Amino acid sequence: MEENKKRPVPTKYEGFLRSHRVSVPECIRKAPGIYVFGRRFKSLAFSTDVAIIKNINSDAIIAVYPFTPQPMITKAIISVADMPVFVGVGGGWTTGERVVDIAVAAENAGAMGVVVNAPTPNETITMLKKKIDIPVIVTVITEHTDIQARLDAGADILNVAASYKTADLVRKIHEQFPSVPIIATGGPTDESILRTIEAGAHAITYTPPTNGELFSVTMDKYRAEVD
Repeated sequence: MEENKKRPVPTKYEGFLRSHRVSVPECIRKAPGIYVFGRRFKSLAFSTDVAIIKNINSDAIIAVYPFTPQPMITKAIISVADMPVFVGVGGGWTTGERVVDIAVAAENAGAMGVVVNAPTPNETITMLKKKIDIPVIVTVITEHTDIQARLDAGADILNVAASYKTADLVRKIHEQFPSVPIIATGGPTDESILRTIEAGAHAITYTPPTNGELFSVTMDKYRAEVD
């Protein structure tokens, strides 16, 4: 058994064409992860761009966008993703029964879980728990959120997105509710990601470069080759 622990990991096959992909920061692997239906995820790519989603090595996708959630968008994302997808179902401008209907449609489309916005009433969270059998992820953006009330309403996972205060808020929540799984935005650097993990985050949301930013780099390489 001791020899097996020291056995090196075999070289992974990368290929050529598929090696041009987006990779999440390696330091996210230090997160403990969250198990959902027997699968553990540590990194979530925050994107709705199907080209990015098809070419990123994150453990999961968190697809939340600033428009009214639409089942057609959910189906499109799930159809191209090679990993579990957690989809936004509203809770801000979109409220009440409509949130529940969108969540049911997301579950039927194959979503691993649903994400609700910070303004979502606790009553809506409870309604969701009665209708779907996938995790309800509740977004937390401020230290003034009543976490206990969210959990009592049925929140399964917390999604902490408090900008530069994220690590501090994660630490506060983790100290008070050590058994509650926390997803958190990690920030732009390895240092900020590790600080968020050390504060108590179980999984990290990573925002990949945009399609335009990536293509700009590619075009620079093409121009250099021509010159």
